[in-house]
Amino acid sequence: VQLQASGGGLVQAGGALRLSCAASGRTFRSYTMAWFRQAPGKEREGVSCFSISDGSTYYADSVNGRFTISRDNAANTVYLQMNSLYPEDTAVYYCAAMLGWYGSAWYNPSLYDYWGQGTLVTVSS
Repeated sequence: VQLQASGGGLVQAGGALRLSCAASGRTFRSYTMAWFRQAPGKEREGVSCFSISDGSTYYADSVNGRFTISRDNAANTVYLQMNSLYPEDTAVYYCAAMLGWYGSAWYNPSLYDYWGQGTLVTVSS
């Protein structure tokens, strides 16, 4: 599976962006898809996940209520709608794919099999 993330950019605090991650391959439906981010000097952190187990979505506490993950299996694409952005949301955002589902450990980057190249989101104050 190859992943191509896009949609990053510069936005003012309070603004919105939508990230997209296009996946190649015919087995997209078999993969749990997630978004991670990494700010300068910080570890990569899980932002949101769309489980293939039951279609549930998961969010980091820091983005819950502001971000929404969705996926379009027909288009092999996963999205991250980001609203009410804060300067602390500034980071490189990565999409990732995991074969199967590991439940509450979804935020562990070591569980993911494939990664996109990252797209930079900069939120100005």
